[in-house]
Amino acid sequence: MSGAGERAAAAALALVGTRFRLHGRDPAHGLDCVGVAAVALAAAGHRVAVPSGYALRGGDVGQVTALLDPVLARGEGLGALLLVRPGAGQLHLVVGVEGGVVHADAGLRRVVMRPGALAWPLVAAWRMGG
Repeated sequence: MSGAGERAAAAALALVGTRFRLHGRDPAHGLDCVGVAAVALAAAGHRVAVPSGYALRGGDVGQVTALLDPVLARGEGLGALLLVRPGAGQLHLVVGVEGGVVHADAGLRRVVMRPGALAWPLVAAWRMGG
């Protein structure tokens, strides 16, 4: 795989089965959605200051866009980071892969691949480029 999007998607798929852990940044110990996004970004060659100290519920769209807009172009595609709204006042990052998305599922307590169309409203999307 040569493109950044392909590398990000492959890295995300390799995380499927990793346990969920709020604020988790190391696959050996568990990941949350920001941790999954950080692994995908790193695989695509991007370095971003990864936030910590946030709640499982909530979030600020402006804070997420301020972090990602300087690093990535807006758009969708393989390996893209998608910011979705699974519930009122709730934000979640997922990684686009062939046939669905990979995300850290707090309810299932692990990283999963969710096939098919996006199940949540899309707030913003950033493509990895390359």
